Amino acid sequence: MNDSPKRANFSALTSQSNGLNRHASPLVNSKPGTTRKLIIKNFKEKPKLPDNYQHETWLKLKEAVEAIHTSHSIKASLEELYQAVENLCSHKVSTALYDELKLVCECHVRSNIHQFLGDCVDSEQFLKHMNVCWQDHCRQMIMIRSIFLFLDRTYVLQNSAVASIWDMGLELFRLHIISNNTVQTRTIDGLLMLIERERNGEAIDRQLLKNLLRMLSDLQIYQSSFEKKFLEKTDCLYAAEGQRLMQERDVPEYLSHVDKRLHEENERLLHYLDQTTRKPLISRVEYQLLAQHLSSILQKGVEQLLEMNKISILTLMYQLLGRVKDGLKEMCFTFAIYLKKKGKLIVTNPEGDIEKDKDMVQQLLDFKDQTENIINTCFAKNEKFVNATKESFEYFINQRQNKPAELIAKYVDSKLRAGNKEATEEELERLLDKIMVLFRFIHGKDVFEAFYKKDLAKRLLVGKSASVDAEKSMLSKLKQECGGGFTSKLEGMFKDMELSKDIMLAFKQHMTSVQAPGNIEMTVNILTMGHWPTYIPMDVHIPVEMVKFQEIFKKFYLGKHSGRKLQWQSTLGHCVLKASFAEGKKELQVSLFQTLCLLMFNDGSDFSFEEIKQATAIEESELRRTLQSLACGKARVLAKMPKGKDVDTRDIFRFNDDFKHKLCRIKINQIQMKETPEENTSTTERVFHDRQYQVDAAIVRIMKTRKTLSHTLLISELYNQLKFPVKPSDLKKRIESLIDRDYMERDKDVANQYHYVA
Repeated sequence: MNDSPKRANFSALTSQSNGLNRHASPLVNSKPGTTRKLIIKNFKEKPKLPDNYQHETWLKLKEAVEAIHTSHSIKASLEELYQAVENLCSHKVSTALYDELKLVCECHVRSNIHQFLGDCVDSEQFLKHMNVCWQDHCRQMIMIRSIFLFLDRTYVLQNSAVASIWDMGLELFRLHIISNNTVQTRTIDGLLMLIERERNGEAIDRQLLKNLLRMLSDLQIYQSSFEKKFLEKTDCLYAAEGQRLMQERDVPEYLSHVDKRLHEENERLLHYLDQTTRKPLISRVEYQLLAQHLSSILQKGVEQLLEMNKISILTLMYQLLGRVKDGLKEMCFTFAIYLKKKGKLIVTNPEGDIEKDKDMVQQLLDFKDQTENIINTCFAKNEKFVNATKESFEYFINQRQNKPAELIAKYVDSKLRAGNKEATEEELERLLDKIMVLFRFIHGKDVFEAFYKKDLAKRLLVGKSASVDAEKSMLSKLKQECGGGFTSKLEGMFKDMELSKDIMLAFKQHMTSVQAPGNIEMTVNILTMGHWPTYIPMDVHIPVEMVKFQEIFKKFYLGKHSGRKLQWQSTLGHCVLKASFAEGKKELQVSLFQTLCLLMFNDGSDFSFEEIKQATAIEESELRRTLQSLACGKARVLAKMPKGKDVDTRDIFRFNDDFKHKLCRIKINQIQMKETPEENTSTTERVFHDRQYQVDAAIVRIMKTRKTLSHTLLISELYNQLKFPVKPSDLKKRIESLIDRDYMERDKDVANQYHYVA
């Protein structure tokens, strides 16, 4: 087989007819590893279009555009028309082509104006014609642009001053149709009329509104022509509606209406209004319906809704007023006014109603629970409302000095007393936490401490404490809140009770080697005087056996603790007596004073008040209470002549042999748990007395540090340091007292200046 020479790769492209000489390819016989350049040259002359090509092509294109305008079929294919445009653009006739196209479109748009200038149709029909015209125009411009796409992508892009075919179509529609005063006015008025009808509750064609408003937006006249008038109409509508409805409806109905209106306007924004309108539209609705009537809504609504505990409406009010400037600030202020007003009604008691005072703490707890629920549920735990609540509670609780602190202490006592079956341990713990919240608001915490200590002492000594764990839990809470100094004496009371148990174990061991006087048992609690409330000793005539027992214990105790002094407190003693009645034997749990009275009836059947008083040496008012509990209470082991609820000095008392009771052991010593008016007065006076010492100490402390101070500054410093309420006149008295005792002196030249005396 003979080797034939290799042919060039491009040999098929060369021929004699093209005027080029045939020659061997430069790639033939090239050596391996060498490279050659392939050079392709342009035609020496550019191809030319036939002379009449531009005119004929434009006529063909014009015919197509007019067919689109008249909704007729186009004779030529779209591909052919596109190619014709490309050919014209390639031969530098783009400007003329664009101008011709614009002229044809302008003539067509102008011809459409006449259908809108007549008065034969109503507003809605007019809008429908406008919508049809706009939709047709958009469809036509899309088809025209698809034919002239090459022109749009070359000539228009290269000339920034020239509008795109679509923008040119918008400009023509804006210029010749919508810019006509009559057409624009009828269009805008028609749109506003439809929206007004919808606001009045009618059903309208939302799609029509959406199309025409989008048209205004595309033509860039939405804000200038429509939005301004629309917002003015909105202002007028809601201003009038707000004025009318505030007078006709109550606040819950009004707020529900406002919420409904806001929802409707948001629906309009969603369905047909431009999103740029959202902020000005909603702000106008909020201003006219809420901000303009803010004070009326709050004055008419807040107190009513809070009194009725309308959670859903309060939540709605909070959400709506949060949308307007200073809405929540004003609501919080009104909320605080209501709390102070309602709280003051709970706390103050100008008539001195005892029953009202009994319920005060429970009412405060319920009021606090209700308030917290509203803040958490309705006000989203807003910090401003939380702080307003704290300030309001602190304000009204301290409107009545000392009494709230006393009543809170007594309320705690009632809950920690044995026999309180109202709550489980968990519920009691939660209740104590709530009580501590009220306790924090009290200024005179020393009053609480005094009454709490007095009641705690009774619970411990009479054995009426419901739970040691609950007592210690309360003590722990107080310590955490006020520090160790506040609870040191209370803790000392518990320590005394525990030490007393150990001492009694040792005493009982001791009694095994000593002959007990009489058939009695004795338990003694050793109380450290500084830890417990101050008790006034009362010398009474106690049985000989008890006196002997006391002496045995005194000798035993002082033998172990030399240098100490024991003082017997007969007012705190209690006993268990065995009594025989016609029905059978009973055990009576009674106080020491009750015991002394009952033991007299071992030696006789009838005794007068004076005889009992002389035999027992019990103070008269105390004896009245004691005999009243035995003869006029639920368990009447004594009979009184004449019968009655009160005890008189002329009354005669007789042992009630016919006494009956379903229990074997009967408690009659509840008298010790009840507070007498004298005790109450004594406790309050003791608090004031202690306060004097605290004021004196504070004055000396301040003067020792500052050396010289004016009266005004000294009073100001004292108010900063003292933790209880005090009057300026009382402070002045304490300053005078310290001057008399030479702790400080007045300046000789400046009357209102004091100097510390070292």
